[in-house]
Amino acid sequence: MDAIDFPDDLVQTQAAWNATYDALAAPRTRDTTALRHRLLRLSVRLWWHPYWKTAPSEPAARTELRQMVRAHGAVRAA
Repeated sequence: MDAIDFPDDLVQTQAAWNATYDALAAPRTRDTTALRHRLLRLSVRLWWHPYWKTAPSEPAARTELRQMVRAHGAVRAA
């Protein structure tokens, strides 16, 4: 599958979702209520982003976005 050029705001939202999810999954997390609310808001933004109306294969594109952002974050952390 060719690389998809995702909008910057969509990539940033996915990265924020990943960071929030990771923070919530960490042991002894504080402010779990705030993190859960943030995760929910980010999930809504991701799901209803206007880009998905134009995506050629929405499920595949959603998967590629998650994988791309996760891999890019892993490279940045290294």
